[in-house]
Amino acid sequence: MAKYDQEELKQRLTSEQYEVTQNAATERAFTGKYDQWWDDGIFVDIVSGEPLFSSTDKYDSGCGWPSFTKGIDDVELNESTDNSFGMTRTEVRSKDADSHLGHVFNDGPADQGGLRYCINSASLRFVPKADLEKEGYGKYSYLFN
Repeated sequence: MAKYDQEELKQRLTSEQYEVTQNAATERAFTGKYDQWWDDGIFVDIVSGEPLFSSTDKYDSGCGWPSFTKGIDDVELNESTDNSFGMTRTEVRSKDADSHLGHVFNDGPADQGGLRYCINSASLRFVPKADLEKEGYGKYSYLFN
């Protein structure tokens, strides 16, 4: 049985958020809300709220999707081989909700580990640094000191 009720998710999420997170769809390049988003805060799974990425690790890769050099905590990210569309890529999913997030590539900034997490905005919700405590993410405040 699925951990999250699909009918509830269809009501709570936009159709794009649902298709991306539940059916591994991809939003069109350069259309996502967070591609050019530079405020301080963290990005959480739109389905479960689990913390995934920090703005401190976000950079402009020019690919058209939000890009990060690493996750906040690698145990919150699951990676698997994706052979769709005639290519081999590494898919990234959230651990708790199993939401499709995007893919990770080995062409990121070499001085920051060389990874580029290319993530769909539709799979994310942004929590501003000023709201971390009140939204229950206070333990991530250290990222901005």
